[in-house]
Amino acid sequence: MRFSAIFLLLAWPMAGVQAQSNLPPSPSGTNSSSQSQATPDQSATVAAKVQGAQAPPEVAEAEGLIGKADWNAAESKLAAWLARHPDDARGLFDAGYVADAQNKLEDAAGFYRRAVKADPQSFESHLSLGLLLARQGKLEEARPELAASTQLDPGDAGPALKARAWRALAQIDRGNDPADASTDLLEALKLSPETPEDTLLAAELAEASNQPDAAEAAYRRILAKDTKNTVANAGLGHVLMAQKKYPEAETSLRAALEQTPGDPTLTAELATALAAQDKGEALPLLQQLHDAHPDDENVTRMLAEVMAEAGDAAGSDRYYSALLSAHPNDAGLLIAHGQSQIRQQHFLDALQAFQRATELAPSDADAWSGLAFAASKSNHPSVALHALAVRSKFLPENASTYFLWATSYDTLHDRVAAISYYHHFLEAAAGKYPDQEWQARQRLLVLEKKP
Repeated sequence: MRFSAIFLLLAWPMAGVQAQSNLPPSPSGTNSSSQSQATPDQSATVAAKVQGAQAPPEVAEAEGLIGKADWNAAESKLAAWLARHPDDARGLFDAGYVADAQNKLEDAAGFYRRAVKADPQSFESHLSLGLLLARQGKLEEARPELAASTQLDPGDAGPALKARAWRALAQIDRGNDPADASTDLLEALKLSPETPEDTLLAAELAEASNQPDAAEAAYRRILAKDTKNTVANAGLGHVLMAQKKYPEAETSLRAALEQTPGDPTLTAELATALAAQDKGEALPLLQQLHDAHPDDENVTRMLAEVMAEAGDAAGSDRYYSALLSAHPNDAGLLIAHGQSQIRQQHFLDALQAFQRATELAPSDADAWSGLAFAASKSNHPSVALHALAVRSKFLPENASTYFLWATSYDTLHDRVAAISYYHHFLEAAAGKYPDQEWQARQRLLVLEKKP
């Protein structure tokens, strides 16, 4: 069996990472012209290196046809052979390969399963079945087949094929357990040289494992050799954004967008990087993106945030209100809506938004901060004091909160508490809030005046 498996598996490129699945291609996904280059003489050369590789004449003839990419003839030969020898592992593997090459995936899987049953120690059958199942998205079924292949003897073509099995495992494990995926990748690298696809995967796994420095280094290794690598530029930009290295992130994201203009994710990240640097280009970029993707709520939310930062509270709140109509119990949207209402001096509307936010997210300090401010501005000092008390469980006091404490107690005519908090405010403000400091001093003159 070894001859056919090694020859057939190696006849197709060992190619690397495909879009979406990042799994090795099926024979049907490869140009068949590469098959025609494999001659019977080449096959015989490989066969001579494998002990016990003699095939029955019918199977050998079918393998010769496979080497010429004559799928129909090979299929007929193998069908006749398997009708008489239904448990011949080598013939079953060859039949699976022929079906795979013709994109008859269910037939191919059936033959590979029968080959595994006929010879449980067949590296090639486990590997081919695992790769096929992975390409079909049946990852839970694919994993045990690929794992089994890594524990079996692959024969003369061992290092390359076993490395392929480990790489496929790494791609499957990446979504569930980055640590396992890293181990899989390391096993592959013990058997074959690192490829650019390996480096990309290593970068993604490092990022998923919260190792931004390792991820950045891996992306930069790729870009040192290929400055226009879109995936590497996009990945590096994402890592740099997380580290708040916005100018560098901008450079990488622009490079990625040159190769994939209009990509919504990259455009959104670039807009975020620009907004973080207070660059005016961010707003029109997001507006264009929103026009192209009006139903994308993430884009809508980003546009609202940037408009708010740019000072357009009314425009920003139109988007927040639209989002809230679809998600009325989203505390984050309620907080953003409340903040927009405060900027427009609609304090009672803000009060209602923050009250609802604190009900939905009672441990969100921003919600309690907003409620305290809105309550103070709408003349609800008792509500403001309650909100400040809850907020203090999550965040330390600052000049702004001291001022709210002071004015709320002052409104309630609690002279002693108001005096205490006005003094706390003046100490914390230290000249940074001249209008409020003047007000505090004026109130202290009145409150501290002895009868």
